[in-house]
Formats: sequence, structure tokens, C-alpha cells
Amino acid sequence: MAVGIFDSGLGGLTVLEAVQKRLPDVEFVYLADSANAPYGVRTADDIYDLTCKAVQRLFDAGCDLVILACNTASAAALRRMQEGWIPEGKRVLGVFVPLIEALTERQWGDNSPPREVEVKHVALFATPATVASRAFQRELAFRAIGVDVEAQACGGVVDAIEDGDMILAEALVRSHVDALMRKMPQPQAGILGCTHYPLMKDAFQAALGADVKLFSQADLVGESLADYLGRHPDKIGAGESANLTTGDPKRVSDRATQFLRRQISFDAA
Repeated sequence: MAVGIFDSGLGGLTVLEAVQKRLPDVEFVYLADSANAPYGVRTADDIYDLTCKAVQRLFDAGCDLVILACNTASAAALRRMQEGWIPEGKRVLGVFVPLIEALTERQWGDNSPPREVEVKHVALFATPATVASRAFQRELAFRAIGVDVEAQACGGVVDAIEDGDMILAEALVRSHVDALMRKMPQPQAGILGCTHYPLMKDAFQAALGADVKLFSQADLVGESLADYLGRHPDKIGAGESANLTTGDPKRVSDRATQFLRRQISFDAA
């Protein structure tokens, strides 16, 4: 029995680890579209086409439910997919909603009207495509009012992480945080709006300051997925655990092993 986890690259491995820990009896098929990464600098149409192709591959692998562990795909493609592409009996979920529900202290599935929340000033760090989509602000507006969001497009960070250059990634994080804080000097919360960014959480925290609460998605998605599957056990499709990539399996396996600091291997998608 398998659930699909999709990311444009290796960032979704942070989500995969969290959901495996939270749901040890569920098999997961992870697909990294490494040949086309990063998505964050692509057009919305490109992201949509690539995401549909990747999700179809996971459907073909026996997954009835796919998690887009990619904020860019969630922001630029998910709504369009849900409106007209997803086949009957299949389900695709994104990673924004669990994050926003944690930020606004709402229970999973709470569809009550938006209300005022304690946090008023939020710094969003994401890829250029995610920032351009304004999907985070749209989803937040469904649940909260009176929240000021300042978004910072963090160009180059994903590429540096995927290349294993953490020194460059840390320098870029500091630069992007400085740019945001010139626009919003005192954010109350910081959103790591890309599944690569938890690897740089300490760098973000140091640059923002200890008083800023950071929200990242991996553990939140794990809890939300456990809740969802508890209510929809039929969405655990037939399939076996696998790690797939559209890129070079050896290179991606080496990068993923470095990324997670444990051995992990990928096969060709």
C-alpha cells in the first residue's frame, strides 16, 4: 500500500522522513523530477505540465493519493489540477494548508469563517514562482484576517542546496533575510515556504533573531497526513515503497545521501 510524495528535487525528502516516522506502516513512493529542477524559476504553465506528468507517474505506480511536497507545485499547479485534471478516485494534496492552519491555530479541516489571529506580521521565504503565485496569501485569507505578509523570493538557495554547497546556501539565506527585514523590520513569524529550507533552519533563525517563530512543513504535513488517512483509509493505494528520479539515479542517490546524512538510493522513474 503506497502514498505518493512528489518534489521537483530533493527538498521533499524532509517531508518523506517526517511522514515515514509518523506513519511507519504506510509505504511511500517518492518521485524527484531532478531532470527539470528547480521549478521555482519556471513559468506557471511549465510547472503545471511537469507536475501533472510527475503525478501521473505516481498514479501509475499504484498511488491513489499524492502529496505535492513542493511549495512551487502546490502554489502554481495544484488548484488548476484540482479544477480539471485529477482523475476520479484520485486525490492530490499540497503542503500550504497544514502550515497555514498551524500558523492560525486552526484544526485540520476547520472551515469556519476567517478570524483575527495573534500573529500579525509574517515573513514568507519561498521560490520566485511561489511568491509570484500569491497562493500563500490566498490560502491565508480563507482562514485569517488582519495579517500582513511580506514575501521574499529566495533565488539561488534551492540550487545551492541541490548542489551540496551549504556555504553558498547560508550566505544566500542571510542576504534574503536582510532584504526582507528592510521591508518588514520586526516580523513575528517566519514561514519556510520551500521544503528545501528546513535544512537551512538554523541559518534562517540566526538571521531573523531568536524572537521570530519559524514554521516549516515536514512535521506539520506528517500530522495532517495521519489525520487525513485516518478519515480516508481508502486513499492508501496499492503499491510498494520506492524512490524514483527523472535524473541520473547515481548522482541523485549521492546527493540525497548527503542531504539526509544517511544512505538512500534512487531508481530511474
